[in-house]
Amino acid sequence: MTALITESRLADPDRTYRALIEAHRGLSDEDSAALNSRLVLILANHIGEHSVLQEAIALAKQSMEPVEPASE
Repeated sequence: MTALITESRLADPDRTYRALIEAHRGLSDEDSAALNSRLVLILANHIGEHSVLQEAIALAKQSMEPVEPASE
């Protein structure tokens, strides 16, 4: 079983980010969502392990949870 790798493995993260943003340039919201869905499925297939995908999904959902303000 392969574990989810969460540390950055990108040689140039900014270049990767720019490529993702550029891929969406000029697309409608609907087309942009469709591109994201296709990209996710392609990368999920590349990963190929259900347990790793489940871990990635959980991590992504966790990062969307609202952060509670610190109590004083």
